[in-house]
This record gives sequence, structure tokens and C-alpha cells, in this order.
Amino acid sequence: MAHLKSEFPALLTVRLRLREPVPDDCGAFHDLLSIPEVTRFSNWSDEPKKAQTERVIKWMRGAFAKGKGCAWMIEDRASGRFLGSIRFNSIDKHSRWAEIGYELHPSFWGKGIMSDAVTAVARCGFDNFSLNRIEAWTLPGNGASGRVLEKAGFRYEGTLRQKAWFKNAFHDFRMFGRLAGESPEVLPQES
Repeated sequence: MAHLKSEFPALLTVRLRLREPVPDDCGAFHDLLSIPEVTRFSNWSDEPKKAQTERVIKWMRGAFAKGKGCAWMIEDRASGRFLGSIRFNSIDKHSRWAEIGYELHPSFWGKGIMSDAVTAVARCGFDNFSLNRIEAWTLPGNGASGRVLEKAGFRYEGTLRQKAWFKNAFHDFRMFGRLAGESPEVLPQES
């Protein structure tokens, strides 16, 4: 996979703007990660320290330039309001796959926003990064995140038992994947 153009791939959907993180995002991102419902089914700390959030934002800001990942802040396209974040946590250039992760403020859950964002980022991954595979994991009990991924064209591929250790426990990972050339299923529009 050749590295992209040097310009960050800002993305637009009908409702959303996915843009490059900036240092000023630290406060809003920290506030988002401080909501227990947001971190409940993730490997994020339940009570992140400001310094941890600053380190994550610094990583997000440098991931694209280093070719190690790519992160976007999700904004409402009309108002510019911060809604969440989405990113390729890692990119394997040789095997042409990436892992996707995301967070959305609970005020916007259930509105198709994250499905739109995941679809846009997957399209960018296949078209701009020449990826062949994008994968994501969810924890058991997080059916909403599984539905987000399925609406964005990902398929449930199985559960990796006790795949990771965080929050003082082993966790099963419900694995989802999407391959280049697979498109999201056509869903009826919300009325």
C-alpha cells in the first residue's frame, strides 16, 4: 500500500464532517470519554485523566502522517457541533488491513450517525488507503455497536474468546470484518 497523498483525507456525508483532530479537541474528547456509557463496552479507562486524553489526541494528530493509522473528529455538518470520533487504530500496510474504532456522544445514539461515519471511513480506507480488509471488535452485550457495523457492510465473523485483558478482566471480542468490494446493505430510510 502506497502512502496517500500528504493531504489529510477530510470526509463529508450528507449530515457529517469528519475532520483532522486539532489540539483544541482535547476538552470535548475528554468530556466524551468521561461519560460512563461511552466507555462501558471499550478498553478506554472508565475515568480518563486529562494527560491520557492529551496523549491520545497527540497520537490521533500524528497517526496519518506516520502511516500508522488515521483519526477523524465527527462533527454535525450544519452546526459544526462535536459528536464523537472515529479512527483506524492501526494499519498494516503489508497485508492491507486496518482496525476501526469509534465513540459517539449518547445524545446522538440511535440516529444512524455512526453508521454514516463508519461507512465513510470504510470507503476512504478502500479507495484512498487501498485496504483489502477493515475489521472491528465489539464486546458481548454491545448489540448497538454490532448493528452499526452491520449497517456499514461489516459481517460478524465470530468471537475470539478472552482475546484481551483490560479493566481487570479478560474480554471476548466479537469480530466484524468488511472486504474491499463489499458494500453496505441498502437500508430503508428513516421516516
